[in-house]
Amino acid sequence: MTAYAFVWITKYYTDYKHEPVRTLALSSSTGHGTNIIAGISLGLESTALPVLVISIAIVSAFWLGNTSGLVDETGNPTGGLFGTAVATMGMLSTAAYVLTMDMFGPIADNAGGIVEMSQQPESVREITDVLDAVGNTTKATTKGFAIGSAALASFLLFSAYMDEVAAFAQAPFHQVDIAIPEVFVGGLLGSMLIYLFSAWACAAVGRTAQEVVKEVRRQFIERPGIMDYKEKPDYGRCVAIVASASLREMIKPGALAIISPIVVGIVFRILGYYVGHPLLGAKVVAAMLMFATVSGILMALFLNTAGGAWDNAKKYIETGALGGKGSDCHKAAITGDTVGDPFKDTAGPSLHVLIKMLATITLVMAPVFL
Repeated sequence: MTAYAFVWITKYYTDYKHEPVRTLALSSSTGHGTNIIAGISLGLESTALPVLVISIAIVSAFWLGNTSGLVDETGNPTGGLFGTAVATMGMLSTAAYVLTMDMFGPIADNAGGIVEMSQQPESVREITDVLDAVGNTTKATTKGFAIGSAALASFLLFSAYMDEVAAFAQAPFHQVDIAIPEVFVGGLLGSMLIYLFSAWACAAVGRTAQEVVKEVRRQFIERPGIMDYKEKPDYGRCVAIVASASLREMIKPGALAIISPIVVGIVFRILGYYVGHPLLGAKVVAAMLMFATVSGILMALFLNTAGGAWDNAKKYIETGALGGKGSDCHKAAITGDTVGDPFKDTAGPSLHVLIKMLATITLVMAPVFL
C-alpha cells in the first residue's frame, strides 16, 4: 500500500497531465527566475504527502506487528519490529518491477536523442518525446519508491543499532535523549551531513558540465564544419570527460559518508570517557543517524520531485503548449530542466543510498563507539 501511494504521489507531482507540472510550465512564461522559484516551491511542497504516508506505514506496521505477540528470550515484545520488517520486505518484493520502471526512463531518453541526431522526421521525435516524458515520471516514481523503502529500512537498522549497543555494553539502551548537549550536537552534525553531501554531489555535476562545455566550444572553434555536418565531432573526448569525472567527483562525497560517523563516534567516546558518560559516543552517533535519516528523506524527496517536474514542464511546452519549442517560455523551461538534472539524477538518488550506508556503518561500528 505504501509503494502504491508513493507511485501515485510522485506521478501527480511529475506528470504533465496533472496541475503541478502545468503550473510550473506556466511560470516559465514570465521568465527563467519564476520558473526556478516555482520548481523549488513544487519540490518543497511534494515532501508533505510522502512523509505522511511513511509515518502511517511505520506506525501501522509496528502496531500490527505487536498483535503477533512475539517476544525475545527475556520476554520483551519484539512484534513491532517484526511488523516493520515485513512491511519493508513487502516494498522490496516488487524490486523487479521497480527496476523495470527505472530502466524505461533512460532507454526512452536515449532513443529520443538517437532520433534527433539521426535527423528522423518530426513525427518520430513527437512519439519519443511522449515516451521520454513517461520515462521521466517512472524514474521519479522509482526514486521516490527507493526513498520510502530506505526510510523503513533505516528505522529497522536504527533499532538494530540500539540493540547492538545494548548487547555489547551490557546495559539498557532504549532511548536517546537529545536534551543532552553533546547528543543534540550529534543530531546537528547528521543534518549537516545531508546538506553537505547534496552540495558536493550537485557541484560535481556542475564542474563536469563546465568541462564538457569547454570541450565542445574548443571543437567548434577548431572544427567549424561541425555545425554544417561537414566534420565529425570527437564524441569520445566528451564521453571520456564524463566517465572519468563520474568516478573522480564522487570520491569526496563517498568518503564523507563513510568517515563522518566513525570520526564522530570515536571523538565523543573519548569525550564521554573523561566526563564519566560511557555511552556518550554511541548516543551521539544514534542522534546523528536519526537526524540524518529525517533530513535525508526530506531532501531526497525535494530534489527528486523538483527535478522530474522541471524536466516534464519542458516536455509539456514541447508538445506545443505555451508557445512550443523555441519560444521564450521554452527557453526558461530549459533553464529549469538544466537545474533539475543534477537534482533528480545525482543528488536525489545518492541520498537514499547515503541513508542506508550511514545506518549500516553505524551498526557495524557499534562496538567501536563504546
